[in-house]
Amino acid sequence: MKITKEKRFASFAFVLLMVAVMLPGMLSPAYAAESAGTAIADFNGKTIGVQTGCLYETHITDECPDAEIQYFTMPQDMILALNSQKIDAYLVEEVGFYATAAVHPELAPLEESAGLCEAAVIIGNNDKQDRLLREVNEFIAKHGSEGDGMLDEMYDYWVKDFDAETSRVEQGGFTGENGELVIACEGGYEPFSYVNEEGDCGYDVDFVYRFCREYGYTPNIQRVAFESIAPGAESGKFDLGLNIILSDERESNVCLSDVYYNCEIFMVVLGETEESSGFLAAMKENFENTFIVEGRWKLFASGAGITLLITVSSIILGTAIGFGVFMLCRKGNRIINGITNGTLWLIHGMPTVLLLMILYYIVFGWSRLNGTVVSIVGFTLIFACAMYEMLSVGFGAIGNGQYEAATALGYNDNQSFFKILLPQAARHFMPLYKNEVVTLIKETSVAGYIAVQELTKISDLVRARTYQAFFALIFTAIIYFLISAILTRIVGAVDNRIDPKKRSQEKILEGITVE
Repeated sequence: MKITKEKRFASFAFVLLMVAVMLPGMLSPAYAAESAGTAIADFNGKTIGVQTGCLYETHITDECPDAEIQYFTMPQDMILALNSQKIDAYLVEEVGFYATAAVHPELAPLEESAGLCEAAVIIGNNDKQDRLLREVNEFIAKHGSEGDGMLDEMYDYWVKDFDAETSRVEQGGFTGENGELVIACEGGYEPFSYVNEEGDCGYDVDFVYRFCREYGYTPNIQRVAFESIAPGAESGKFDLGLNIILSDERESNVCLSDVYYNCEIFMVVLGETEESSGFLAAMKENFENTFIVEGRWKLFASGAGITLLITVSSIILGTAIGFGVFMLCRKGNRIINGITNGTLWLIHGMPTVLLLMILYYIVFGWSRLNGTVVSIVGFTLIFACAMYEMLSVGFGAIGNGQYEAATALGYNDNQSFFKILLPQAARHFMPLYKNEVVTLIKETSVAGYIAVQELTKISDLVRARTYQAFFALIFTAIIYFLISAILTRIVGAVDNRIDPKKRSQEKILEGITVE
């Protein structure tokens, strides 16, 4: 497909428009909105942000029964929403607030506490559950406030005196005589769990590393979305899950340890606004924080590689499987056709993220297959279904007379299919094939729900560290554009090779004996 100058100009104009729309909100300092109140009850009827799965909204039900609750995946998304006045306030534990206070001085907590947050460890529903529950509770009792106080010292280090530039977790020292533990942490939430140049870091990581050293395990940290921790542990995919906020319902439904930390819940609003350091200075700082500090460009390179691996593998395998199934079904076998139609109905009727989570937590919940492999399986199934339907459309557009004519010329069944019918059908389904390739590239962005560090997930992790979204999001969008352009160009080259109008007579008659 030839890209005209007009299309290039339109694409460039679209990118400029995106930048123009997003730039002011992402780089300019936040401004103080008209005060919504100084007490929690003053926010009744207002819009309040909450991180999904934290249950903080249950603490303000009496004071704000008419409040509109908006749910966000990551804390930094709530900050952006507050700065752009999409919400009037948000709820966060004091630990999370103090971790962002230095970066966002415009934020201010109300003096009134919204409640007390208590966190526990969720124990995976597998054959290790009883032993791990006993060991984790022993660890908490031994090192908590009524023990040697080590957890209190860790809390002070990671929360009260937190410094992202100097705070570190001791790496290594795991004997592993009792095997490996798969541990789920939210990958982008300072100071609990985040990623720096040395690897996984934060209070939760420090907690499980110390536990594994003391009890002879080797930790395998999985960075997942917070709302995926509990389902993964319940399916047995994870042995431990960190930072589960306690509630009566959760305590009765899942296996939770004793409390390993607690803190106040703050309602955060916009406070005083400091003067901006200038547009260019803000741009420079944003760029350095996103790519230069701690070598974060390497994270983007790794994420782009994972995205490309999933995409290319799924396209190749999905094309082969879809083509193979079509070859089996084209003769009209009722059993095979029935199974194929049922599979198509099942996969096409299911949201992509739901399919991936079912594969990861249920179908392969018993195994140690990592999220990348499961993603390839899931997207291969999706693309195979699309390939089968594209072939059905393409061959449906060709009359039966083409096959009869090829037979009359001396072609056997396979020769008729590959030399006469397939090239003609390709003219009908190749445009659809290109669109499916682009769609698949975009759909891989949800693989982060099953602990895959693909490009979008890396963007989230970096934003979680910098609390600056502009360059992380724009650069991620550009990488997706480039991957789409490269793969569609390759598909276009294949399309040209099989175009019947561009094949010679000798090529068409190759292998055919004319009497």
